[in-house]
Amino acid sequence: MHIHRVLSLLALTLTCTSTYAQRAANFYVAPHGKDTWNGTLPAPNAAGTEGPLATPERALEIARKLRKADSKPAPINIILRGGRYELAEPLTFTPADSGTESAPLVFTAHPNEIPILSGGTLITPKVVNADWLIPVPDAKFPIRHISVSGEMRLPGRWPKEGQFTITGLAGADPKANYRTAADKFEFAEGQIDPTWKDTSEIEVVVLHFWVAGHYRIKSVDHKTRIVALDRPSIRRFTEDGGPKPGRFYLRNVPGELAPGEFHHDRSAGVIRYRPRAGEATGTTPVVIPRLDCIVRFEGKPESGSFIEHVEVRGLTFSDSTFDVGPKIAGDLQAAQNVPGSVRMRGAKHCTITDCRLVNLGGYGIDVTEGSRQNHLTRNELASLAAGGIRMNGGGAGSPAALRTGENLIADNHVHHLGLVFHAGVGILSQHADQNRLEHNHIHHVDYTGISVGWVWGYGKSVSENNIVEGNLIHDIGQKRLSDMGGIYMLGISPGTTIRGNVIHDVDSFGYGGWGIYTDEGSTGITIENNLVYRTKSGGFHQHYGKENLIRNNIFALAREGQLMRSRAEPHISFTFERNIVYANKAPLLAKNWADDKFNIDYNLYWDRGNNAPAFPGGKFAEWQARGHDTHSLIADPLFVDPEKGDFHMKPNSPAEKIGFKPFNYSTAGVRPRK
Repeated sequence: MHIHRVLSLLALTLTCTSTYAQRAANFYVAPHGKDTWNGTLPAPNAAGTEGPLATPERALEIARKLRKADSKPAPINIILRGGRYELAEPLTFTPADSGTESAPLVFTAHPNEIPILSGGTLITPKVVNADWLIPVPDAKFPIRHISVSGEMRLPGRWPKEGQFTITGLAGADPKANYRTAADKFEFAEGQIDPTWKDTSEIEVVVLHFWVAGHYRIKSVDHKTRIVALDRPSIRRFTEDGGPKPGRFYLRNVPGELAPGEFHHDRSAGVIRYRPRAGEATGTTPVVIPRLDCIVRFEGKPESGSFIEHVEVRGLTFSDSTFDVGPKIAGDLQAAQNVPGSVRMRGAKHCTITDCRLVNLGGYGIDVTEGSRQNHLTRNELASLAAGGIRMNGGGAGSPAALRTGENLIADNHVHHLGLVFHAGVGILSQHADQNRLEHNHIHHVDYTGISVGWVWGYGKSVSENNIVEGNLIHDIGQKRLSDMGGIYMLGISPGTTIRGNVIHDVDSFGYGGWGIYTDEGSTGITIENNLVYRTKSGGFHQHYGKENLIRNNIFALAREGQLMRSRAEPHISFTFERNIVYANKAPLLAKNWADDKFNIDYNLYWDRGNNAPAFPGGKFAEWQARGHDTHSLIADPLFVDPEKGDFHMKPNSPAEKIGFKPFNYSTAGVRPRK
């Protein structure tokens, strides 16, 4: 369509009204549309001469020309009808697409319809001996997942459940520095089948410490039972600081497939899939991921060119892929080298809301350098290879234009993550300031729920004045990795507040399944009005840090200890006051309390299995004689039903005596629409 036709349409709209809201330009896109039509009709006309456009790219092209030609910008709505849109390339917004506060560019779903932007290709398999054969002759990367009936399916796994334990380090020193790289290990008989003809496409996933590395088999010596890998790890193949070996499992094994599994034979250019009951070719959609990114907001913050006031509403994004490359194992903390499939760079005042992100090959949404005052709200992020939302910008030494912050991440449902890259985080905020992470529901994550900060120790950090509030976080860790938290803090974070969150069922494989975890150098953080219960290692743990305030929280029913403190330092670690600490035959205060560099008082302690619980160094009176908890009490707080998660208090609770103020924890999680 020529630009003069677009301008004519706008001119016609302008003559009808003088207000922005009334003279918005609407363009429609539909799978049955044509890019030669003008897009102003939601369905083809009777003559078949005009109707919706066929592709989002064409609609964006028209909107861009319209925006450039209009001296008085009006809102532009691009309305997608329901159905699948297979993208040839990522849909990319640039500064030329920017709207204004009163005249935004809006990409939205047609009412009551579900448009799907897919980075994959819909395939009709062939049936061979009850399996489905899917041709993929041009796969650039190993295919780690496909979509069948809209659900993520993974390559064949061995063992089918759980993991194997590495039997030896193949000569490596288990006492070497934990950052010692490794590229081989010993395995037990039966863990790698000698009858497998081609092992080069088998992926070895090694789980240790707080990471999972991805490797290909370079060679196997079945006599010594040593497997050599095609790339090195970052850390030695032990579980933690001790000598105990880590674990591993295999993906894309060529042996017997379970229903719902597949094998990708790259040399033959084919996938063999074992269907589940009820799945039939011709009626069961199968999608092979192709693109590594679905949507880009691509500004240039280093030159002051931002994309602004673009809104994306009600769309579904699915079917992307990602590979870490041939040289690295992807075993960095929080899977930080795995990008998102919706990427924002140099974006300001942009919105992603009411969208669904599923079956994606990395993180869901990636908010990067120079992105400020954006809103990510009411989205569902599920069945993702890595984490949910990642936010990162320039660090303390970067130009101001590259700083990321003042973003709102609220009321999102983030669940079933880390299906490939197990260290993915529900919401990861690295170098970013003044953000609000509030009322998200995060669950079934193999690593941390929410992580804030990205400076180890006391180095200068831009991660300040962040608010983490009202989130519901549960089923975290799931015994997969170690050293994680429901909420994890890292580095100096002045002005940061963690309040009103509910965290429960945090369970690590080895050490470190904590509720709220202030790690290396965490400083200047207020932690208040949180309910944390049924964690493995502790409701609260501080590795080291200073000037943190922990007040008016409930920490309950951790299995190894309710509160943990690791490192003694010459300054005050934290102030801990007016909290309820509730145990069931487990220590109240565990690990390192040998010095007195902490302020702790006006707390209520209770162990339902021991009316005279021990404190560091002896009985409660001896602890008080050291100057700690001099106004605290040991008494039953009279919770209604703590074993079932009801921590409301019955009348006459002694919590009032220590100044505890009850808070409404039932509001945590996604809020109802108004």
